[in-house]
Amino acid sequence: MAPTSSTQPNHSPRLAVAGMAGLAIAQVAIVRLAVAGLAISGLGLGLGLGLGTATGARAQAWAAGSDPLTGPRARYSKDWIGVRPVEPTTEILVMAGHSDSQGVGGAGTGGAAASLYGARPMQIGITDELFWNLLTAQEVVRLGQARGLKIRFYDPLQRSIANGNDPRTTWSVGKAHVDQGGYALEIHYDAYGRDGVGSGLIPPINKPLNQIDESLAKAFGAYPQFFRDGLGAPKRGIAILEIGKLEGSLENALRNPQTRIASLQAIATRVVDALAAGLGATSLPISPQPDVARSDQ
Repeated sequence: MAPTSSTQPNHSPRLAVAGMAGLAIAQVAIVRLAVAGLAISGLGLGLGLGLGTATGARAQAWAAGSDPLTGPRARYSKDWIGVRPVEPTTEILVMAGHSDSQGVGGAGTGGAAASLYGARPMQIGITDELFWNLLTAQEVVRLGQARGLKIRFYDPLQRSIANGNDPRTTWSVGKAHVDQGGYALEIHYDAYGRDGVGSGLIPPINKPLNQIDESLAKAFGAYPQFFRDGLGAPKRGIAILEIGKLEGSLENALRNPQTRIASLQAIATRVVDALAAGLGATSLPISPQPDVARSDQ
């Protein structure tokens, strides 16, 4: 999520998405196991990644600290509760964070592999974070539509828009969507090293928080509502979902061609499961938090 220098690549998000159609049978089997909630060991990296949805003691341990795929969760105290019900027909708008701010400040992290260890950036002209933001957001929408959710993807296509209030920016389009009663979500990967925090939802700050916010926080962790005194997207009613720090096991799983598709699909499945739960829940379990005032007033 933190701004970094720009890059030089070897393939584009659209080509990578097109390549998903050529999944090997073994990769399809991996994804099906992940969706079924089984832990998957190794995946050729020796990482022992658990790509599925955990249950029982393992789920509690992941929620408390670090996830085997997405890494550490934000360790802030959760100071908000999202309890407002959401109509099942609410349209969800998914966007890639930093998709219109390349080269104008706030371009996103370059990732540890390229920034620290000399790996080739994924695509010239954009940060590695944006590369993965785009692929992840597109996969969330693909899987969400397959599940019957009313969900769509917006990409401004213009990668450098200096004015955040330009009508083409994700901020402007997301705000308009929220003002019309929809739910808007920006996908991000957090900075590596000390600049990063970990996975979690940064909720909107200009509207009552709802069960989608709560469900995403349960799946990924939570940031304080007024994180960094309020970021640009949350000030406009747009939630930010930090998938994880772009380093270590998570970045390796994304960069490795043998595990990339399974990892993206496992992450997207977790997001879609949380969105679906938030849309359909009538008594959504509340994720751990201190005593706070409800956000549905």
